[in-house]
Amino acid sequence: MTQLNLIFGNNIRMLRKNRSLSQEQFAEQCGLHRTYVGAIERGERNITLGTLEKFARALNVRPDTLLIRNENAKKGRTSKTY
Repeated sequence: MTQLNLIFGNNIRMLRKNRSLSQEQFAEQCGLHRTYVGAIERGERNITLGTLEKFARALNVRPDTLLIRNENAKKGRTSKTY
């Protein structure tokens, strides 16, 4: 588990929860399995760029927002949508 995986997983979890989505609802929006999303949120899985794009589109954020630890991502705000 790398630091980047943990940052990405935390950002996904926070943004998903801020939008009141369950893991199952979010996974369905992304076209992925709930257990895969859970493993990503825990920082246990590496993802492809295609999966990064799916998450960004589902959360309506720029892909780079999901890779950077910052207070705006924690609060579910971004400066620009994707």
